[in-house]
Amino acid sequence: MHEFMLIFRHEDGKKVASPEQIQVWMQQTMDWIGGIAAQNKFIAGNGLLFDDALVVHHNKVVTNGPFGDIKETLAGYVMVKAESAEEAAEFAKGCPVLQGEGNTVEVRRIVTGDGVH
Repeated sequence: MHEFMLIFRHEDGKKVASPEQIQVWMQQTMDWIGGIAAQNKFIAGNGLLFDDALVVHHNKVVTNGPFGDIKETLAGYVMVKAESAEEAAEFAKGCPVLQGEGNTVEVRRIVTGDGVH
């Protein structure tokens, strides 16, 4: 069994959703995660906010950002257990983030201190 991170990328970060739509998405996300957890394959996950976001550059300069109005933004992640990247991608296919046009879920295998996990 391996660990994978499913990274949520939004291309529609500048669109403003109503509080009602946010509630619907949150419920859909909780249901989706619940389905993965029911298989004992959910590890962890969180959304990412833009408030107080900073970027540290190679020259150690710190700037504000990233901002929600850029074309593509990282919105959050979920970590899952799966036998393969293909199984993890099957989990990703059910992610409510994909309801937004242009949004994607990137599937990446996690490397641990003792090698690839």
